[in-house]
Amino acid sequence: QVQLVESGGGLVQGGGSLRLSCAASGRTISSYAMGWFRQAPGKEREFVASITWSIGITRYANSVRGRFTISRDNAKNTVYLQMNSLKPEDTAVYYCAVSQTTGWSTPPGSAYEYGYWGQGTQVTVSS
Repeated sequence: QVQLVESGGGLVQGGGSLRLSCAASGRTISSYAMGWFRQAPGKEREFVASITWSIGITRYANSVRGRFTISRDNAKNTVYLQMNSLKPEDTAVYYCAVSQTTGWSTPPGSAYEYGYWGQGTQVTVSS
């Protein structure tokens, strides 16, 4: 069993930055992939970014590429999402997740591949 705890959300003006953190516990996740997803009111959950834990291969949604950066700290068992140049349309609840299986050469972008989810952290970007 894996427990995930997100933090770092909040209210920020458009153009600003936030860094989300997701601390994992309960299992060694060195062979897994981790991802960030988000869900805005009235919309489906969508992929944001993901990373393979072992060698740090990354994947990004087109909407955030060049503005967001996913990274991980092996020693702290924590994955981060650095969000720059935030826009009002980035407003959502952000969730981190761990893949259900291991051995990813590139990290998955589908929510169906992820089996453990955090509780979410709210990000609100004002215009």
